[in-house]
Amino acid sequence: MTGVWKRMEAYRSFARVYDMFMDNVPYEEWCGYLTGLLEEYGVKNGILLDLGCGTGSLTELLAEKGYDMIGVDNSEDMLEIAVEKREKSGRDILYLMQDMREFELYGTVRAAVSICDSINYILDYDELVQVFSLVNNYLDPGGIFIFDCNTEYKYRELLADNVIAENRDEGSFIWENYYYDDERMNEYDLTLFIKEGEQYTKYVETHYQRCYRIDEIEKALKEAGMRLEAVYDAFTRETPKPDSERIYFIAREQGKKEKKI
Repeated sequence: MTGVWKRMEAYRSFARVYDMFMDNVPYEEWCGYLTGLLEEYGVKNGILLDLGCGTGSLTELLAEKGYDMIGVDNSEDMLEIAVEKREKSGRDILYLMQDMREFELYGTVRAAVSICDSINYILDYDELVQVFSLVNNYLDPGGIFIFDCNTEYKYRELLADNVIAENRDEGSFIWENYYYDDERMNEYDLTLFIKEGEQYTKYVETHYQRCYRIDEIEKALKEAGMRLEAVYDAFTRETPKPDSERIYFIAREQGKKEKKI
């Protein structure tokens, strides 16, 4: 498939059942891995940005670890759920509804994280550089940025042109996936049936993700003023393998780029 890829407004209906269908994600283990990496780079406290925070599950856990959390997401529906979690926990978390390509903060942060393939939702390379540039701009001198990406192996070999479905009493979904190898673009059409009272309402969303190779990520980081420190097979300290499904990147701020007048 060729043509123009349009960024759809995703996670509107899905936000309402996101946590239910993602209850198999071991967020506490992910948090442990992430905080371990942060501590290795000397970030044991301070202000931490969660870019693409979604419903705030990981944000809450990082706040519990003692970080002063800022969560940024462009989905109002997802953030509404994150705020509900904050009200229950009583934790002091600042949530901002902003596009990660254009986000603004009130000051710098010690580190930033972006987990659960949020970076793959950036479909254009120039916009990827823009995201990295903004992160670099809001990092303290020498600050750390940790993020993950789905791999080409996962898109091509595991998701590919497959259908995934799950049915529960509260709702069900059908995930029809398509991977376009030439563009390295992944499309999935999500059909949701959400229980509302005694009836189920049907919702349809389309999501797009782009696959980035390690050399592209490194090039984009360099253009944004950051240095790539490490690349790991997810949840390990090992070099990515040909069959790695998710990769973690660690980058460091190296100075601010001068703005063009």
